[in-house]
Amino acid sequence: MSSTLILASTSPYRKQLLDKLAIEFETREPACDETPLINESAQDLVLRLAKLKAQSCATPAQGKQIIIGSDQVCVINDHIVGKPLTRENAIQQLTQARGQSITFYTGLALYNSENGKCDVSLDEFKVHFRNLSQEQIEYYVDTEQPFYCAGSFKSEGLGIALFERLEGKDPNALIGLPLITLIDMLEKQGIRVLAN
Repeated sequence: MSSTLILASTSPYRKQLLDKLAIEFETREPACDETPLINESAQDLVLRLAKLKAQSCATPAQGKQIIIGSDQVCVINDHIVGKPLTRENAIQQLTQARGQSITFYTGLALYNSENGKCDVSLDEFKVHFRNLSQEQIEYYVDTEQPFYCAGSFKSEGLGIALFERLEGKDPNALIGLPLITLIDMLEKQGIRVLAN
């Protein structure tokens, strides 16, 4: 029986990443409360939300579905940092990050609606910021307006100029979808990326 592959996200960045694999998929908007639990670590939060997002997009009446869920947080000085939403918040986040190493945790889940099994994985990626001037930070924020990006930057764009170096297994994880791990998960479900 064939299955439908679904990306549980309306993020254009995650869609662009999954498009790289040249496989057919649909996108759906996940429905779950993303509020962190009391004393929940960043790692536990992204794993829980990735799983919830994937499960929330299942429609069992439509046959077997393999659903990809992903969630990401940025951690600066042991504090979870969300999307800035405003220019002022973006400038504040980047001011906190300058000269620092910050960590991104990305939770990935692959849910099989037929058997209810969910494979989960955690990807950690470190970003080492340059010691930026206030003028550089404001120039960047005004140029790229990264208001809907955790950490206030777009590494796939001008944001790359903010960093001294990047450290991690998969640069796609920094944008929100760890493709290297996802390919392994898809293989286990019989979805082969490198196949005719």
